[in-house]
Amino acid sequence: MKTVGLILGVLAALGMLLGFIPLLGWFNWINIPFAILGLIISAIGKSNEGMVLCGIAVVVGIIRLVLGGGIL
Repeated sequence: MKTVGLILGVLAALGMLLGFIPLLGWFNWINIPFAILGLIISAIGKSNEGMVLCGIAVVVGIIRLVLGGGIL
């Protein structure tokens, strides 16, 4: 579970970076639930690195959606 949580954390962080590209901000609507799933799996597996990456992806994704109006 630790490895799966870490992999999901890395993928969520990459998805967060993809959401920063102009006109791809909508990707955060997909990435946030994915990151929350990774956060849950990381918590079950007690993977601190995965929890940190997923937590950052969730927070930054929400901020990006708020600033972009949720569309861009």
